[in-house]
Amino acid sequence: MTGFSPPRTLLIDGAEVTPDATMPAHTPRDGSLLGPVPFAGQAEVDAAVAAARRAHDDGRWARLAPAARKRTLLRFAELVREHTEELALAETLDTGKPIRESRTVDVPSCADVITWYAEAIDKHYDLIAPTGPGALATITRRPLGVVAAVVPWNYPLIITAWKIAPALAVGNSVIVKPAEQSPSSALILARLAAEAGLPDAVFTALSGDGPTTGAALGRHPGIDKIGFTGSVEVGRLFHRYSGESNGKAVAVEAGGKSAQVVLPDADLDAAASAIAWGIFYNAGQTCHAGSRVVVDRRVHDELVARVVDLAKTFTVGDPLDEDTVLGAIVDRTQLDRVVGYLDLARGTVDVAFGGSVLEPVPGGTYVEPTVLDGVPNDSRLAQEEIFGPVLSVITADGPDEAVALANATRFELAASVWTRDVTTAHRVADALRAGTVWVNTFDAASVTTPFGGGGDTGGGRDRSLAALDAFTAPKTTWFAL
Repeated sequence: MTGFSPPRTLLIDGAEVTPDATMPAHTPRDGSLLGPVPFAGQAEVDAAVAAARRAHDDGRWARLAPAARKRTLLRFAELVREHTEELALAETLDTGKPIRESRTVDVPSCADVITWYAEAIDKHYDLIAPTGPGALATITRRPLGVVAAVVPWNYPLIITAWKIAPALAVGNSVIVKPAEQSPSSALILARLAAEAGLPDAVFTALSGDGPTTGAALGRHPGIDKIGFTGSVEVGRLFHRYSGESNGKAVAVEAGGKSAQVVLPDADLDAAASAIAWGIFYNAGQTCHAGSRVVVDRRVHDELVARVVDLAKTFTVGDPLDEDTVLGAIVDRTQLDRVVGYLDLARGTVDVAFGGSVLEPVPGGTYVEPTVLDGVPNDSRLAQEEIFGPVLSVITADGPDEAVALANATRFELAASVWTRDVTTAHRVADALRAGTVWVNTFDAASVTTPFGGGGDTGGGRDRSLAALDAFTAPKTTWFAL
């Protein structure tokens, strides 16, 4: 119906390569087959890594002046913008997110991140150490070499840009492996990068699965760093792969169970709106989704009523419909996972709203927005990442207990606090264990700030100028004067 099919070949070292194997690409919109996608096995991984290493060693990209890399990356970003419709359709059909969001958020964000790092790289200075008059010690930062980025299916374009843009800007050769559920946009990006003038083998996209393609990259001795976003279990596999191979650096961002703490003096209308969008946006398939609300008992009923009223406005529908607010769950496996948690909730907590599987498009995978009330904070519903449009409401007595409940999780990605009292805001924000804490807002984002956390979330960080350092190694050169 859409006329879209994913690219059928890989672009490796400037040549179109057709692997022996393919894998089917289905859209969660209606379960239909989009087409076969190239499946990169060990041979394709070896070829891509070898080509990327040659590209790095001969300096075709790494030794260019920063201003030259900047010009090429700016052309790359502009081509992304010019191909907005193609990329947005690919993203929506692969993931099930509403086409309006793909067009107005995901594609522009990808282009803007590439632009930001392009503009940053020729303003990134090296250092001189304070050694005294007898010596001159320079501290320069050099690209690591060959970097692999393994990205998830929930925000393929955005998270791919977070990883490839700083890595390319500082001069690395980069190989990206998209999730098997969402391969299309990365394969398109590789062709746009070549069109923009990135030299052969400097940026390669390899579609495939985790156990084959991902593991081959993780174990490959020719890769210097892996940047991974995805599940805790797979993130730990990459640490294991590193230890089994060359000890490559591994940066992991592995999700969250983010709490929104709502205190009695909060603006409940603003809080309810942020809570609803924070969990229902992208059908809850967001690593820092505000999946837990820790609300003071004195305003519990009023807040829950507001959130339920808003949940009713999140129209579940065809992702290709411009009016759809909440699209599909990415595939049948993830739908079954979400349904398993909904089954667990029935009879144990109050299902204040939702809880049903829908089918606005026959054959698709959809869940209505769901609000679960009276959830024990030590339950699976409050502790495990559901990755669906499911909100768990937890009641607290006072800010100290609210902070304790919010912090009682293995994840440390994000949190928020809602209060009109500036002293309380500072105190609670400081006490919340999270890589990002929002005050009287949620999911406010900018490439200028780092994103990541601790605990089971992992220690990786994306975004900000810090990402330029994350894809380089400091080199000291000591001159005796």
